[in-house]
Amino acid sequence: MRPTDRLAELAAAYELPDAAPKQLMALLERVSAAPIALTAVRDVTVGVEVHVADSLAGLRVPEIRAASQIADLGSGGGFPGLVLAIALPQARVALVESVVKKAAFLRDVADDLGLADRIEVVPERAEAWPEGLGAADVVTARALAALPVLIEYAAPLLREGGVLVAWKGARAPAEEADARAAAEALCMSPPEALQLPVGTVRNTEERHLYVSSKVGPTPARYPRRSGMARKRPHRASS
Repeated sequence: MRPTDRLAELAAAYELPDAAPKQLMALLERVSAAPIALTAVRDVTVGVEVHVADSLAGLRVPEIRAASQIADLGSGGGFPGLVLAIALPQARVALVESVVKKAAFLRDVADDLGLADRIEVVPERAEAWPEGLGAADVVTARALAALPVLIEYAAPLLREGGVLVAWKGARAPAEEADARAAAEALCMSPPEALQLPVGTVRNTEERHLYVSSKVGPTPARYPRRSGMARKRPHRASS
């Protein structure tokens, strides 16, 4: 199937705005032609599945559909953040990307796609973004870090009742156990795994979306200083 046909199919399946297929194709072409390494997958045909279909799968989570403020952590080439901004014209999306060249790419593409009025590019680490504290309805993360680390990144940025949605592959019991420990420490609900139906992302490995809600105020000791969530992550045994 041609990329344009698959994008039209995805747009119909997810009831996307009329302009979405053209914008999504432009995003894939910009990623493919970028002079910097944004992703290991630069081919447009493969990227339709690996990047766009995978990102749009987040729309299966009702909280993403309803969000007015999304913070996407480690946005890289714009997946899922820019894709969700295209899909959700009511949402404002913060693209949190600490690599300066990637942040510049995101800013340029958002402008070219006519999304600059709803996109904020944050060239910082999630732990070093005080303006984002308590502001997001949804925090998203894809191919960024282990679940306990993502929970620690997300909790301070979420309003109470907001959710983290994390894209992952096959389930990993040890990682899930550590994530439950992190959730308990950070006043988040134990993350629940939503398995994506076969064919949601064609020719890919098993995929899950993990959803964890903020159920109380983030403890005062968070966010920890930059790098500590990865260096000393929460563990089930601690």
